[in-house]
Amino acid sequence: MTVLAPSAPSAPTSASLAEPPLSHLKRDLHKALLRKRITALTLIAPLAIFLLVTFVVPIAVLLTRAVANPEIASTLPHTVAALAGWDRKSAPPERAYAALADDLAKAAADNTTGTLARRINAELPGARSVILKTARALPLKDAEGKPLPAAAIQPALIALDEQWGQLATWQVIAKNGARYSPYYVLAALDLKQDAFGQVHNADESESAFRKIFGRTFLISLVVTLCTLVIGYPLAYWLSTMSERRANLFMILVLIPFWTSILVRVAAWIVLLQSEGLVNKALMALGVTQAPLELLFNRIGVYISMTHILLPFMILPLYSVMKSIPPTYMRAAISLGSHPFAAFWRVYVPQTYPGVGAGGLLVFILALGYYITPALLGGPNEQMVSYYVAYFTNLTINWGMACALGALLFAATLVLYAIYRRFAKIDVSMG
Repeated sequence: MTVLAPSAPSAPTSASLAEPPLSHLKRDLHKALLRKRITALTLIAPLAIFLLVTFVVPIAVLLTRAVANPEIASTLPHTVAALAGWDRKSAPPERAYAALADDLAKAAADNTTGTLARRINAELPGARSVILKTARALPLKDAEGKPLPAAAIQPALIALDEQWGQLATWQVIAKNGARYSPYYVLAALDLKQDAFGQVHNADESESAFRKIFGRTFLISLVVTLCTLVIGYPLAYWLSTMSERRANLFMILVLIPFWTSILVRVAAWIVLLQSEGLVNKALMALGVTQAPLELLFNRIGVYISMTHILLPFMILPLYSVMKSIPPTYMRAAISLGSHPFAAFWRVYVPQTYPGVGAGGLLVFILALGYYITPALLGGPNEQMVSYYVAYFTNLTINWGMACALGALLFAATLVLYAIYRRFAKIDVSMG
């Protein structure tokens, strides 16, 4: 019998032992990461497009319109070019008069004279009628009905209206020759540029926006403090309740969110009027002998804005207070601290993030309020947003409206940066 010897195991092939090249692993890893990035971008693309269309683009347009000053540059291009080398001290060159006649004739044909006249009239009162009258008289002709030569246009324009012989008229045209300038932003700060580009304070009769901005910040600050004084103990009370009761009372706090601001303001008008419920209650309790003036003044604005913005203070405070363990207070009291001292030195510092977030939110929202001061306040209670609406809807001055809005936007960014700075300091100290 023949016994077969066991065969030796076959040697593994080189293909089975060969490892994939490192370049292949890198390529596969890169493809996997790329697929994940594409998937993530696809998921956030709708939100990113929505924010771009409704937030980023409007802000970009707002900032652009705040510094846009195209009326003179687009309507009088040849005149601006003729005044490019002018020193703005001596009489303008003759070619500037000829260029002005050509530009105004073209503007009259394009129906853009009114826009130009309104823009120049903003800096030089009375210029509107001069420009319209000059545009109607163009083209200038001699006694035989022939067009005047370029050398004769200067005396003809001055004879038509003496304002064309004054330096102030030509200085306004020369200094506004660029399509972008800080004119509207400076005007929103009660500043102006002279003929040589130097910035000066506007005349007292033309200065109003600094007071309006100061009033806006003051009203917003007072409303923020009022909501903090009322909202802090209320949020603390809610945080000490059981979850079921806290949710029930939180619904009452959130009820104002379900009602239109206009309806709430109208309700306050009914309550605060001379024969309203508030005055009747005060007189019935003997607090006052006559009705108080609570409407069309600062008091009515404070009351209504505090009521409307109170939930925005309570919610951040409540979320922070709910996360503070109650054992901290009990430990401080057990170590001999007075309950009030324990509350002030142990509990209150832990609520600073909620105070900062709520205060910032309320203050920023109050800065842009329009309906409440417009309906409940008088002329001395109108805020910046009222004048933004005024320049947008009544005077159609988009540059001024955008400049005021841009300054409010800048104030919001500064406040947010300050809050972030203090928040970082609190975190580092903690």
